[in-house]
Amino acid sequence: MSPLTKTEISQDAANPYAGRIIPPENHPITTEMIDRDALYVLRKLRDAGFAGYLVGGGVRDLYLGKTPKDFDISTDARPGQLRKLFPNSNTIGRRFRLVQIFFRGGKTIEISTLRSLSEHDMDGPEAVLAPNNTFGTLSEDARRRDLTINSLFYEIENNTIIDYVDGSLDLDRGIIRIVGEPAKRIGRDPVRMMRAIRHAARTNFTIEEHTWQAVCGNSHKLSLCPPSRLRDEFLKDLYSGAAESWFELAVDSELLFSLLPFYRKIFASNSAPSENPRELLTGICRTIDRINTLSLSLKIHRQPDFFLIGLFLIPWAEARYQLISQFRKGAPLFQLSKKIREEIDRTIGVELNLRRSLRQEVVNLLINLSQLIHNKQQNSWPKWLKKKSYFKKSTLFYHFYTAATTGKSIDHLLLGTQPIQPAEEERKRPRRKSSPPKGKPAFSTKTKGGIFGFKK
Repeated sequence: MSPLTKTEISQDAANPYAGRIIPPENHPITTEMIDRDALYVLRKLRDAGFAGYLVGGGVRDLYLGKTPKDFDISTDARPGQLRKLFPNSNTIGRRFRLVQIFFRGGKTIEISTLRSLSEHDMDGPEAVLAPNNTFGTLSEDARRRDLTINSLFYEIENNTIIDYVDGSLDLDRGIIRIVGEPAKRIGRDPVRMMRAIRHAARTNFTIEEHTWQAVCGNSHKLSLCPPSRLRDEFLKDLYSGAAESWFELAVDSELLFSLLPFYRKIFASNSAPSENPRELLTGICRTIDRINTLSLSLKIHRQPDFFLIGLFLIPWAEARYQLISQFRKGAPLFQLSKKIREEIDRTIGVELNLRRSLRQEVVNLLINLSQLIHNKQQNSWPKWLKKKSYFKKSTLFYHFYTAATTGKSIDHLLLGTQPIQPAEEERKRPRRKSSPPKGKPAFSTKTKGGIFGFKK
């Protein structure tokens, strides 16, 4: 699609805060492309006298011809009004209240009330993650969002897109741009840097120069964010399907070294005896992308969080402890596992707020990888190792590692065959009626006299 000209878009030139209205003939989105439950929510809001808009990633993906993962909605209705309108809902959020509407099959649609610019007021106090509990207008809501390509609104009444920040033009040109002044917006919420490079990696877009300079110049501020947020954002990148491209941008911008500080020294010294750390991590990310894509195509579960984090820590464990290049067994191997666990507890465990069970799973995978590498006999392993309870899981971890270092593919049968239950099948599945335990009377509220003539 060619960039839209000013004559193709309705805009109030006298008011810079008036959004561009893109008519249906000048954009690719139709109501038929929208999830039916999201349409139901939008129509119910409209019928109740509220304004409702499809917003964010849903509009972006539909514009680019992709299938959105989520269909988020913004409205002028307040959270309390939404709860009354949608009984099957729940309110979440601390900094700003969101309403989740639940549908059959485990589907959830999030609705947010339009927010004001108070958090990002350029004349307000400088604060990282300042409170943001005030409601606002459509224009204000667009300008407080992270990226221009995620700041578009689609309304179903006239099938138009409303654009306050030239997000549609950036989509046409393939540009990632932070809304507003990049350095100040990053100062208010440094996680925006991670989102900028993630979307650049996912879409293969170019990061706009001012945005890129602000990311590179403020990468050290990432440590100001809550560890749980950094963990969640990091995992999104590993599961994104574009981890390899993300990794290159994270290294070039130095965001990786703010996220995982120990890799700065390792990359600088290149002290790993067997593998170049950056090349190994590139291969690991490439393998993660390949297997995630394969798992989604086969509709089977992807690997758990601890598995991907363990893969990402292999170069660190090799550079720090010679995990792969040095053979250990018995007591020395046990002592190594304790050292790795203690260092993970002090560093990444705290920095990313990893729960204790996840840390131990990571340590187990790393230690067992060493076992499998050093006990490999031609194309198999000794019987005593095959009998270990961890052998199956660790074998898959080993194959991920060898795929990353050799470029060979992984047999899809190793990934398991447990399918993900489709939402449609969940909807059709009849609910089982609970029955009372055998041998015990079932008291009924419909029976006036209770059971056996006794009152309850």
